[in-house]
Amino acid sequence: MPFDSYYAATAPGIEFKPLVGSTAFVETAILGGGFAGLATARGLQERGRKSVAVLEARTIGHGASGRNGGFVFGGYSRDASDLVNDLGLAPARELYALSRDAVGLIRRRIESHGLDCERVEGGALWLNWFRGSRRAERQLREQARWLREQFGVSWDEIAPDQVRQWLDSERYGAALRERDAFHFHPLKYALGLAKLIADDGGRVHEHSGVEAIDAVAGGGHLIRTSHGASLRAEQLVIAGGGYLQGLLPSLTGVRLPIATYVMATEPLPTDLDPIRTPAALYDNRFAFDYYRMLADRRLLWGGRISILEREPVRIAELLRADMLKVYPQLASLKIEHAWGGLMSYARHKMPQIGQLAPGLWFAQAFGGHGVAPTTVAGELLADAISGKSALPASLQRYGLTPVFGKAGLLAAQASYSWAELRDALRESLPG
Repeated sequence: MPFDSYYAATAPGIEFKPLVGSTAFVETAILGGGFAGLATARGLQERGRKSVAVLEARTIGHGASGRNGGFVFGGYSRDASDLVNDLGLAPARELYALSRDAVGLIRRRIESHGLDCERVEGGALWLNWFRGSRRAERQLREQARWLREQFGVSWDEIAPDQVRQWLDSERYGAALRERDAFHFHPLKYALGLAKLIADDGGRVHEHSGVEAIDAVAGGGHLIRTSHGASLRAEQLVIAGGGYLQGLLPSLTGVRLPIATYVMATEPLPTDLDPIRTPAALYDNRFAFDYYRMLADRRLLWGGRISILEREPVRIAELLRADMLKVYPQLASLKIEHAWGGLMSYARHKMPQIGQLAPGLWFAQAFGGHGVAPTTVAGELLADAISGKSALPASLQRYGLTPVFGKAGLLAAQASYSWAELRDALRESLPG
């Protein structure tokens, strides 16, 4: 049983050579071959800054970027209402609009460059897990109204009867549909973007983990890899996410590496059709399920949040149980792929994007809502590095807040467990 990533098993065999030698110079070097690093490199190229290099310690998309659910939609891990409370309405609108613009930019890059990443324009359905709860139904309607009035976002209100026409499950009540959302094969997108960067004159190097960064007299940085190679760069962007080791303690001590889990079933038989919508699907609990049908009729299912990295067999057991709570008729399906990985998470649930020192930039902590925000980071950093515009002042509200190491991880796990218990209590209470 191939308990590995479905994405890795179905991605094209595109490889990028390690960095070798010690004489190369680029204007901008980027550490991390995930969405944030790749978006920054491509954003610079689109602004005429062709001299870029992406250094990845393992392979392109190895981290959360190549292992996630593949949902592409607006917003951040931090709720839109919290953005308003933090910043005021106008700055919150601007930040939220950046994420919606990023959805459009990802779509345009896919279309204009013919990136083969199995894009499905099905929107996203946010499903009410608490069926029968009048309070939950009211909250959905109020959320749709609030987003429309305050952010100009149109979500369709979907009645419970329509939900049951699309989904053979008694689990859900009503839903909201975000029409502009889509879903795709994230690793194919990452590899396609990396190839595009290389084809446009950039450098992309896998298996090039960085061991040291030294400041250069007169400006710039000397980057040394684990294989004895080195690279000089005028500007340096750190985008290592959950896999950034102790290279820069000022960055590793301010984000939590959090594990998430995903699985994919065997192809569904033709007489079993429980999901009759092309939408990406997720529910309104804190630790929600998220899932979608794949092109080969497999069901991809993700969920749970933990500080623990688990073995694929255990991941499959946990997620299969979650799937059967919603679709018990799938009990005979085999689970053919299961995987987990780390994402980086800040205490304030917003991306950390900024500058540590002249010419030293960072982008990390995109949480579980990172596909569009990583592209936001790439655009903001490309603007700042190219001199087009400074980073938004509102981002300073979400800085490098310490997470206190193992104590922070334990506190995060306690918070997640409490949220899950709260959802369970809510489910058991009438009304």
